[in-house]
Amino acid sequence: MCLMGDRNCEMARGPRILFLGPLMQLSMDCPCDLADGLKVVLAPRSWARCLMDMRWLRNQVIAPLTEELVFRACMLPMLAPCTGLGPAVFTCPLFFGVAHFHHIFEQLRFRQSSVGSIFLSAAFQFSYTAVFGAYTAFLFIRTGHLIGPVLCHSFCNYMGFPAVCAALEHPQRRPLLAGYALGVGLFLLLLQPLTDPKLYGSLPLCVLLEQAGDSEAPLCS
Repeated sequence: MCLMGDRNCEMARGPRILFLGPLMQLSMDCPCDLADGLKVVLAPRSWARCLMDMRWLRNQVIAPLTEELVFRACMLPMLAPCTGLGPAVFTCPLFFGVAHFHHIFEQLRFRQSSVGSIFLSAAFQFSYTAVFGAYTAFLFIRTGHLIGPVLCHSFCNYMGFPAVCAALEHPQRRPLLAGYALGVGLFLLLLQPLTDPKLYGSLPLCVLLEQAGDSEAPLCS
């Protein structure tokens, strides 16, 4: 739960704003009302069931924590002194995207689809994981904290890729598409203010670059 003024929660608001359309779509399609939904979400039994589910733990806890630790907290400080912050933000996610190629072998092994479809799906997944990786790298540099990228990663794993095609065919298409557009607009508008380095104090990666002689990193200010 986010408390007013909690900076880590401010970091996590970005993807929730971006997913305004999918969240509206989820609420429209949910058979229960808001009060019943909140009761289910807040029930200790529901959380206990999640914590016993290894797939849930992998997607919501283990994968976000380990992947952000490796690809953001460890890889970015190694790349940035060599390439500069800007190139590192776009180079690091390429490794992150390649790390998801194991899904190709799983699908080929179990013959879940045609070879062409599997490779097309892998190319699409590589593209959006690379874009997401660039966003979380940006978050990590601008805030100096790992908790923001981890929370965003967990939330995006839960939501999945937005079902845009389903939104286009939805009975309440107009308000839903307006929600999609508003979410994207607010995300772009608030991205810089919510990640202003002045809100988060010392930025370890920027300090590292200053010690290496690069004091003009634009992402650090």
